[in-house]
Amino acid sequence: MLQQSLFVENVPAPATQAVVNVASVPQRSPFRYPGGKTWLVPIARQWLKAKSGPSVELFEPFAGGAIISLTAVFEDLVDNATLVELDPGVSAVWRTLFGPLGLRLAQQVLDFDLTEDSVDRVLSATPKSQVALAFQTILKNRVNHGGILAPGSGRIKFGENGKGMRSRWYPHTLHTRMTRIAHLRKRFRIIHGDGIEVMLSQSKNKSALFFIDPPYTAAGKQAGRRLYLHNELDHRRLFEVASTLAGDFIMTYDWTGGVIDLAIEYNLDYEPVSMKSTHHTEMQELVIGRDLEWMRSQIASVRAS
Repeated sequence: MLQQSLFVENVPAPATQAVVNVASVPQRSPFRYPGGKTWLVPIARQWLKAKSGPSVELFEPFAGGAIISLTAVFEDLVDNATLVELDPGVSAVWRTLFGPLGLRLAQQVLDFDLTEDSVDRVLSATPKSQVALAFQTILKNRVNHGGILAPGSGRIKFGENGKGMRSRWYPHTLHTRMTRIAHLRKRFRIIHGDGIEVMLSQSKNKSALFFIDPPYTAAGKQAGRRLYLHNELDHRRLFEVASTLAGDFIMTYDWTGGVIDLAIEYNLDYEPVSMKSTHHTEMQELVIGRDLEWMRSQIASVRAS
């Protein structure tokens, strides 16, 4: 098979795909991410139902908003989940929520009086504790355009209905989500570190399942570099390590020629999935795994219903 260049930006995806509407999926993460994986929740549910069992643990090597792990634990699809996150701010949020001060962080969000001055004061300060860094990260995620945490991101000016920064600040909703997460903290583990290294450490663990959602910087993609503080990733190395895992995995990427080349090189299956964003824009993503026939069957049944 003739492989396309690693630097091909996009290739056409088949037109006969089911479309996942993210507005129909429960929101459980306190984060808002342009690269969030809410669209994958229905597919991940089917995968976990087929693969999970006694002593199975789900690993998310690039945690971010962690919607898949949160769904898996909240819906009892797995007993435990391990989140791996390299970004110090995002890691601080998860370590706080999964620790003894999780409820304090949730209450701090509920009590915060959001104004231009109060936001300036929090975001300009040097955090002196993990909780302070966690709150600063949540606030930044909520007042910046698109939830972008990378340096240089601007704040929301107008937002929905002219609410400005308040258009994405839902203190009661966030308090509820964070409180629910904190109550399940014994079923989560957070590792502040490199996702590929954790995959290597668990490569012989047959009871481990991996949901792998790396920053989209393969094939010259700029989105991941703009959205994430830690965006440098050896994509070939990631595919190499994934191909050696004893446990099963699914991986998500942009639908690009270079990614398809890597999937072919490491004998991995791939399938495009269409999703509809909260702004009703149809987009295409790629799911990669060892054997995705179960997923094709699900897509076919959804299409037929």
